Amino acid sequence: MPTPAPTGPLVTRDTLSARLRALGVRPGEILLAHSSLSALGWVNGGAATVVRALLDALGPDGTLVVPTQTGDLSDPALWQAPPVPPAWWATIRATMPAYDPLTTPARGVGVIPEAVRTWPGALRSAHPQTSFAAVGRRAAEVVAGHATDCRLGERSPLAVLERLGARVLLLGAGYDACTAFHLAEYRVPSPRVEVGRPGPDGWETVTEVSITSEDFDALGHDFERDRPVVRGTVGAADARLFPLAEAVAYAEGWLGTHRPREEEFQHPTV
Repeated sequence: MPTPAPTGPLVTRDTLSARLRALGVRPGEILLAHSSLSALGWVNGGAATVVRALLDALGPDGTLVVPTQTGDLSDPALWQAPPVPPAWWATIRATMPAYDPLTTPARGVGVIPEAVRTWPGALRSAHPQTSFAAVGRRAAEVVAGHATDCRLGERSPLAVLERLGARVLLLGAGYDACTAFHLAEYRVPSPRVEVGRPGPDGWETVTEVSITSEDFDALGHDFERDRPVVRGTVGAADARLFPLAEAVAYAEGWLGTHRPREEEFQHPTV
């Protein structure tokens, strides 16, 4: 069978950067971007073109931040897509490579964050499962101090981004990808869970706040209804732009109302 023709629109670096500026991305700002390359259309140059366009819109004084999570560095007993045989679990735990900010690839967040992670001058935070990578003037400040026992809370880049007045860009991604909402989970009563992962000295377990994005689409719907969110189109993708601090503050109230109290949790999600 012949290869089907690519679907459009045809997207270039210049058209992307122009649409990002039209959406409201400002030179010099700090932007936490969640993205989907396939949602944009046919991008000439792929993920690298998207990164260049984002950096064009931000200018030399701006900073681009992306999640570079590594959820595969986790307990194989919890894996579902796909699961592995229980007989393998002990060997997997014993031989799983520890996190290396320079070489461990991002997983489950798309190809654009991986392009940012490997970009010249990129810096990456230290958490072995929920790291962030940043490029730009304030990259070092954003990624520094990410505690290895704080996935997405007060000692993570999210709290730094909140303090620095960053904005969130959802570029073809939904609110279920909005990591800023997780910061609110640390500020409302939430269950704690034991989290297993490879460490520098072998398998380790830490106690962490239980996090889940299962209701983030509903949270995002209400946030967009009640708060100003800039909406537009970049390529073929729906795009949203909003202040991170406003999203976190709204999520704190929403989660406190819509999620059960901590004592009502019986089977928290890791």
